[in-house]
Amino acid sequence: MTWQLRRATPADLDAIMGIETSVFVSDAWSRASMASELASVHGHYLVAFRPETPGTIDAYAGLHAPQGSPDAEIQTIAVAEHARRHGLGRVLMLQLIAEARRRGATEMFLEVRADNPPAQTLYLDLGFERIAVRPGYYQPDGVDAWVMRLALEEPRTTVAAGPAEEREASGHEAPEASGASGASGASAEQDGGRA
Repeated sequence: MTWQLRRATPADLDAIMGIETSVFVSDAWSRASMASELASVHGHYLVAFRPETPGTIDAYAGLHAPQGSPDAEIQTIAVAEHARRHGLGRVLMLQLIAEARRRGATEMFLEVRADNPPAQTLYLDLGFERIAVRPGYYQPDGVDAWVMRLALEEPRTTVAAGPAEEREASGHEAPEASGASGASGASAEQDGGRA
């Protein structure tokens, strides 16, 4: 499946609230709170849609990052049930991390429900670390929140390995043909979870 991302606008409020109330049944934000977030100059909200159905929003995510502030915060991220397990949550998070860097942030924070291991795994995979617990943060359920932090280092480039001859010439051993294998793996992702 393929999605496109664009900046959310107030016209997206109904679609966002449809996802919000279905994903966060007991602790959904109010319509007024979400409208305020979308209108904030310090916010950056994205929506995801399929190219063939641009009027149907399948996911959204939001960032609070005042220009020049060293801190940014993931406010929320949610993916509709039918669009989950395709990496859309990860893509949205990576875009918000990039936007926080562009705005000058050096650290990013979020809260995640203690009963949401898939979202925790995604955030850990992205480099966030757990720094605190807020007891009973999510109401009315009384669920604890993990507070997580990501240091926003400048992106670095590295030298890619060249052909086997170049690696041997530089003193690096080339893997043997019989023992060389590619490694790939999938990580657990939560495409809908209050951040």
